Amino acid sequence: MAEESSANVPKCLSISSTSPLIINIMSKRRTWVFLFVSVYSLLLSLSWNFLKTVLSWYETTLISTPSSSFTSWPALYASVLLGVAFGILSMVAALAVVVPATLVTWITILVLMTFVGKPRTALVMEGKKLTGEITGFVGKVLIKEGNIVAAVCAVLGYFALVRKARDDGHSNS
Repeated sequence: MAEESSANVPKCLSISSTSPLIINIMSKRRTWVFLFVSVYSLLLSLSWNFLKTVLSWYETTLISTPSSSFTSWPALYASVLLGVAFGILSMVAALAVVVPATLVTWITILVLMTFVGKPRTALVMEGKKLTGEITGFVGKVLIKEGNIVAAVCAVLGYFALVRKARDDGHSNS
């Protein structure tokens, strides 16, 4: 009897031998921590290299222009580039917090609507609307926060670069 029931199981429902291994690996907290640390290490490395590239470009621009004709345009360009880079980096970093919080909020609202007694069809429709509203709201907040970080970094970077250039210009004279 057991042989007959196992013979009737479709092959698509049988689990391959690698699936439990993958599920076991991905269910471990240390796997996700490793992925998180790896991604942020990569982001920090890329942003550090970008920072060094922008600053070396700025230094070569200062060296190529005479000190008597100092303009703040290279500092403005460099500070805007740095502001944009750190604004994007802050938005990516915020995603690590926003995505789980958004999922918890979404699930909580759907569960509460289920407890209230909404029928399944209405629940599906509300879930679709809710997904769009939450995603739009989160996107707006992320862009707003990223712009604020970018603006602050750009302004601080500009003043730091202009001050450095003027200090270097006065010390060389």
